Amino acid sequence: MGFFELIETRHSVRAFRDKAVDWQTIRRIIAAADLAPSAGDLQAFHVVVVERGQTKAALAAAALGQDFIAAAPVALVFFADPARSQAKYAQRGASLFCIQDATIAAAYTQLAAAELGLASCWVGAFREQPVAEALAAPSGLRPVAIIALGYPAEAPHRPPRRPLESLYRRESF
Repeated sequence: MGFFELIETRHSVRAFRDKAVDWQTIRRIIAAADLAPSAGDLQAFHVVVVERGQTKAALAAAALGQDFIAAAPVALVFFADPARSQAKYAQRGASLFCIQDATIAAAYTQLAAAELGLASCWVGAFREQPVAEALAAPSGLRPVAIIALGYPAEAPHRPPRRPLESLYRRESF
């Protein structure tokens, strides 16, 4: 499938088949995240692959009861690494660039998953401290996204999008 077809057909899925995702497929998806652009090529992010039911349940609870996280075969948690980015870019690196690095990597992850026949759902609504504690994250790392991942058990329709013209303003010099 071509890139534009991929982004037109990819959508958030919250119901997954009870089918494991093999480790080689997960590694391919993480390899795509590794190719994402990052500020200064620092890759100021970390990914935790969660497959254990108890840990996914803790993530679902931290995500305000979004139980589909626990039901998904895999949850990928993206952490920003402020210190890594701050070393080169000072406060802007710590407060912004590392967040951008992690979110761009997470977006690449969703596209790679879709290309491989998997579905995903981005979760940004969660309490950071319980997520970090559930994964015994090193001090200083900040969770910024949870991606629930697996084989789809539903095919929801894409919600309506804003008119394209409302997304931009063309400036001429």
